[in-house]
Amino acid sequence: MTEHDERPTRRRATLTDISSRTWEHPADRGALVALRQLKGFDFVLRKMSGLINERAFRLQFLGSAIRVDERQFPKVHRLYTEAGSTLDVRELPELYVTNSPVWNAVTIGMDKPFIVVNSALLQGLDDEETRFILGHELGHAQSGHALYQSLLFWLMRLTGALNWMPIGALGLRGIIAALHEWSRKAELSGDRAGLLAVQDPAVALRVQMKLASGGQLGELDTTAFLAQGKEYEGAGDLRDSVLKLLLLEAQTHPFAVIRASELRRWVDEGDYTAIVSGTYPKRQDDKDASMSQEAKNAAKSYSEAFNRSQDPLAKFLRDMSEGLGGVREWVSAKFPPR
Repeated sequence: MTEHDERPTRRRATLTDISSRTWEHPADRGALVALRQLKGFDFVLRKMSGLINERAFRLQFLGSAIRVDERQFPKVHRLYTEAGSTLDVRELPELYVTNSPVWNAVTIGMDKPFIVVNSALLQGLDDEETRFILGHELGHAQSGHALYQSLLFWLMRLTGALNWMPIGALGLRGIIAALHEWSRKAELSGDRAGLLAVQDPAVALRVQMKLASGGQLGELDTTAFLAQGKEYEGAGDLRDSVLKLLLLEAQTHPFAVIRASELRRWVDEGDYTAIVSGTYPKRQDDKDASMSQEAKNAAKSYSEAFNRSQDPLAKFLRDMSEGLGGVREWVSAKFPPR
């Protein structure tokens, strides 16, 4: 660990029996609830994903990385168990640290997911920032994201094999684009879980700033970083809007400035405060979650995002909609139905 390691220990609320639905972004949650209620889907997905050898993945890290426990990376192990206790994770996935210069962490596996953290990430983060990352990955594990991410990886392999069939490959690319959109929302869910694990919005923001800068936090300014997010969302003209869509098409993660803005909005809207105060869905009620209601929540989320967006294309479409609404009202007034 590097900086800020001597900060006093903070008291955190233990979120007993918390359901993963608590931190799942509405668009992510709607898809997950539908998939969870589709009986047999998990079994079929596991059979379809036979190309992804989970046992081989685990053996690879068991042989080449460090499995974290009380004796190996003991500080990371303590942060991990504390994050698990805060999120009331009953069975912690295995945690590995692997030698890599890339700032990244990932949750892998279908039947028994495990978490891998790259060494560069640990070297660049302080204790609380590491707690956020571990909470983020635990959020993925608890939500079952690893299982559905496997479908994305499998389809990406398959589309390469079907490139000689334009129609088949085109259909698969459409499915992959939709899965990428879901994956980006799943990352926002993970960020919320990370914040609930650390229970300090300033820490969550620091992580995004470090991910964007490679750890050069001393050279950054929080206000300027958040202003970047606003500029990204609203600057430019319709050409920039199209370029942003094309840039995001193959991205599994939202850009760092967007992740920071989304997390800040979640805090400002009061959801985070309500959760740490004890108001959240419980896991024993997961079986009663309404698929239709979650679909409505997802649609509402997209609608609200569209309405508040300062993106030039979104503004144009809103203006068009308002203009057409005005035309409809004029026609109705001039030619009332009989």
